[in-house]
Amino acid sequence: MSSLFEDLQEGLNQAIAYERGKGKAKVKTLMIMPVKKYTNEEIRAIRNKSGMTQTVFANYMGVSKKTVEAWETGRTHPTGPAYRLLDILEQGKEKELSFVSVDEN
Repeated sequence: MSSLFEDLQEGLNQAIAYERGKGKAKVKTLMIMPVKKYTNEEIRAIRNKSGMTQTVFANYMGVSKKTVEAWETGRTHPTGPAYRLLDILEQGKEKELSFVSVDEN
């Protein structure tokens, strides 16, 4: 495994070679999909499908139980980051997140 210094050095050498016309630049393009917005009914359905109580769901989302109640009744709506977490949960990919620990026992 290379060190951070070696990685930086390699990257700088590649940048210098490219600038001098002796190398090719690496291009990586990321496409960020628009934030999907969920209705209060969809939020409740996602929570129920995941098998979470409002309290557990609130902990997952990083909000209070009162906030989850407000979302599910339509009094308030999540913000962008919360919508992203809802999208991950809807897709069933929550186990891939670093802050989710699964005990299958």
